[in-house]
Amino acid sequence: MENSKEQTDGRHLRSLQTRQKLLAAAREVFLEEGFQKSTISQVIKRAKTGYGTAYVHFTGKDDLLIVLMEDVMAAFYEIAEMPFQPTSLEEAQRLIKNQTLTFLTMAESERQMLQVFAEAIGISPAATAKWKEIREKFIQRISKDIAYSQQHGLARQDVNAELVARGWFFSNEMYQWEIVRNEHQASIEEIAQTLTAIYTNGLYD
Repeated sequence: MENSKEQTDGRHLRSLQTRQKLLAAAREVFLEEGFQKSTISQVIKRAKTGYGTAYVHFTGKDDLLIVLMEDVMAAFYEIAEMPFQPTSLEEAQRLIKNQTLTFLTMAESERQMLQVFAEAIGISPAATAKWKEIREKFIQRISKDIAYSQQHGLARQDVNAELVARGWFFSNEMYQWEIVRNEHQASIEEIAQTLTAIYTNGLYD
């Protein structure tokens, strides 16, 4: 029984290692070639695995990209999940500015990979669907923060939390892509400060 368990654990470990090798190879190939020019063959060759082995883990380059998108955006989502329980307008502004600044700074640090995602979102239905799913996850999380502020008498009661959250995320998303394309015309600090001021002055009493 012990030998059987060791064999199973060994196979599982090798399977995980192969999966990680394929993802690492895909990241390298996507960054070098862009999404459209990349092929699953290039990834398999870079990972030094067999075709049969590769297709056990991923159905193609779209599937590889989706997992990479999830991994990168999970780090962004951690920002959205920062504790948010302000007791005053000033505290809310500070927390929101910190979230915004961290989000946009991360966009700058992940610029190359996000450029790959932007290209893929334009041509891959799977990538487009995944981005919509990621976007909705952010919007729902932001909605909870707004609802918290409304329930505690800090934010206006006459607005729909989800609609406000949608507008707030789209504003951040627009600047995220500008930063990714290196088209932003102000510092990230100034962008975060301005976004926060407009948002909080409109929402908070």
